Amino acid sequence: MQAFTHHRGVLALLDTANVDTDQIIAKQFLKSIKRTGFGEHLFHDWRYHADGRLNETFALNSKEFQGATVLVTRNNFGCGSSREHAVWAVQQYGFRAVIAPFKGEGDSRIPGFADIFRNNCSKNGLLTIEFSEKEVDSIFESVSARPGIEASIDLEKQTVEVHGSPALSLHFDISPAVKARLLSGLDDIGTTLQEVQAISDFEKRHNDQLSASPR
Repeated sequence: MQAFTHHRGVLALLDTANVDTDQIIAKQFLKSIKRTGFGEHLFHDWRYHADGRLNETFALNSKEFQGATVLVTRNNFGCGSSREHAVWAVQQYGFRAVIAPFKGEGDSRIPGFADIFRNNCSKNGLLTIEFSEKEVDSIFESVSARPGIEASIDLEKQTVEVHGSPALSLHFDISPAVKARLLSGLDDIGTTLQEVQAISDFEKRHNDQLSASPR
């Protein structure tokens, strides 16, 4: 998969909480046996009217957000089913990262992302960034004041720089294992192949033991 190190791109706002995978990629688009062609159907029921016309009131259809590569949304993004197609649709539309806030604390804490969606993102090279509600509100305010502004993301430093007026500089937390995977561009297969010599050595020892065992 494509490694994530640094990225600079336009920020797009989706001011909606609890966006589920049915809205990210509707069920009628899951019939393909390939992993391509999902981007054009991202948020299909929101982006288009029933007759196929573009819904000009939907945020991502606005002129300022065309070509955006960083999506900023609200808490619990990607809830619902475990369909990996949702991640593919977000990526293939053009987004490299998604930013969402956590809400509350302790047992009442609502995460920025649903667990399965977030895990699927890490396995496909899509960076998920979680901030506090206050921090995400500040991003919304900056973009709303100057639609079309960009942000720079540095995964090594774990920072997001929003190039607004004034500029914002925010630090995010990320699992060290997920960070290493994204920086190296390693999916599950790539991670396994890093241990190919150890696997071969184990198989040889195992086969040698079977050959030496009395029959």
